[in-house]
Amino acid sequence: MTTTHTPTTTEGAPAPAVKSRGTLYLLSSLGGQNLSLIGALVLVLALFGFLNDNYLSLSNLQVIGEAATITGLLAVVQTVVIICGGLDISVGSQAGLASVVSAMVFTSGGSNPYLGMAAAIGVGVLVGVVNGVVIVHGRVNPTIATLAGLAAYKGVAQLVSGGRAQGYVLNDPLFVFLGRGKIAGVPVMIWILAIVALAVHVLLTYTDIGRNVYAIGGNDTAARLAGININKYLVAVYALIGVVAAVAGILLTARTGSGQPVSGSEGLELKAITAAALGGCALKGGKGGIGGTLLAVALLGALENGLTVQGINTFWQNVAQGALLVAAVVIQQRRSGERAVGLPH
Repeated sequence: MTTTHTPTTTEGAPAPAVKSRGTLYLLSSLGGQNLSLIGALVLVLALFGFLNDNYLSLSNLQVIGEAATITGLLAVVQTVVIICGGLDISVGSQAGLASVVSAMVFTSGGSNPYLGMAAAIGVGVLVGVVNGVVIVHGRVNPTIATLAGLAAYKGVAQLVSGGRAQGYVLNDPLFVFLGRGKIAGVPVMIWILAIVALAVHVLLTYTDIGRNVYAIGGNDTAARLAGININKYLVAVYALIGVVAAVAGILLTARTGSGQPVSGSEGLELKAITAAALGGCALKGGKGGIGGTLLAVALLGALENGLTVQGINTFWQNVAQGALLVAAVVIQQRRSGERAVGLPH
């Protein structure tokens, strides 16, 4: 009987062919989308690092991470709702409303940070459920429903705050810890993003709930015939968005030192959607992942910081975000074989 041996080198290590197979497996597991994002991120870091000696310093990298945390939190839950076949344009306004509520309740409640944070999360759950109910039971398109929410929640935040920053939380140790503290040398805000992202990744990848979310986004008719209660899932997903948006609002309060009805939260919805689309989420649903979204958040954060460091007008950052969103959608359409609008097959 002939025995087959795995080829080895003279030192007993696996042969190059075995190593190459391992490398190919690693690359295939990352996926082409993520490899492209990694390449783009490395290119951006290298470019701005060459242009500015302090860009790649540890302190500036931490600044990039902290600035991207709030966007990252909203992008993570935006990923979930897009996979489910929906969309939430109101996440920035939800974060702004939660920021105001957390600071105002903190101030009026005897400087109790737990009371302020609990109130913010309660408001987050409420607005998330409202979005879900309007979409499911009102049968309103998610884009229209959350576009209305974008205006409504921003208006409520401005009404209760008088359009001004509210409260002052920088004399509270817990808010200071959340906004400026570090654990093992890493800012607490980044740890919070990592924990939320990991929890959502596990939920999507290793649970029946996650598989049902992908099924709903991929083919809602088949999901309904399989016995999945789509209405409950959609309301729950929008409630989850409300909770995480409230956490983002609390961090916004902790970072700025007061409740911000608009400043700091305006435009976050565009960043979140752009990150999810760049990260590989199919806007029609059923496809996407947290890893790609986080890479896209890092890319956007690195690009935004680099433009700021170079003294480039901040308006160009909006131009760059819009261009990246269009590019992401164009790439998706090309890969899916979707025909051009108005043209024959």
